[in-house]
Amino acid sequence: MAIGGSAPATLLKSPREIDIMARGGALLYATLQHMKAHVRPGVSTGELDALCEAFIRSHAGAEPAFKGLYGFPGSACISINEEVVHGIPSRKRVLHDGDIVKLDFGVKLEGMYTDSAITVSVGDIDEQTQRLLDVTKRSLDAGIAAATADNHVGDIGAAVQAVVEAAGFSVVRELVGHGVGFSPHEELQIPNYGKPKRGKKLGVGLTIAIEPMVNVGTAKTKTLSDKWTVVTADAKRSAHFEHTVAITEHGPRILTQPLG
Repeated sequence: MAIGGSAPATLLKSPREIDIMARGGALLYATLQHMKAHVRPGVSTGELDALCEAFIRSHAGAEPAFKGLYGFPGSACISINEEVVHGIPSRKRVLHDGDIVKLDFGVKLEGMYTDSAITVSVGDIDEQTQRLLDVTKRSLDAGIAAATADNHVGDIGAAVQAVVEAAGFSVVRELVGHGVGFSPHEELQIPNYGKPKRGKKLGVGLTIAIEPMVNVGTAKTKTLSDKWTVVTADAKRSAHFEHTVAITEHGPRILTQPLG
């Protein structure tokens, strides 16, 4: 989940707290893979949301972090095609061959939060859409590689932006990544654009959600009348990938992946 505002303080995490987040992140990863396996034409976003919640709650002590967050009605934000983020799941929203669907949600485990997202193709997709997904993944990888203790927030954004714009796509600027850990959204804001060595310096113990949102056309977005769903202003497609990452003395540690 992307946000535009943030809390007033940067909250560093202990190694023990980061390990708890890694366990929650491993569950989040497993949940994403479980949902991905059910993505096919004819499946509704409401069905996928129910799968998400049931899978998370089947693990002792784990909760879907987005359920009821700021009044959001689902456990997952599920967004289709030109929907950038925050799509509300519904039994009436059915996937079709050639669509792309964004699965974005968080897990709360032992009081600690993690956040992740993937974009999944529904059946066969066209060449441009596949390139959009590939470029967005690469931009996330570049952003994570820049998330080192001696770098700044601007280094992450600059790395993401360079990959995206070299491919002829645009970076959403109205939504950003964020700190995460003790709560779903913490300081800092992590834009997907910027200049190296600008902004707050990163440091050991910082945990952040890096989440490129990349559009085929304009970077501009608008919010629908449901007050949640953000779409591209030109109705062209958008992709979204996200990991929760800890800044360690050994470099970035991805927390939303299998343990080990």
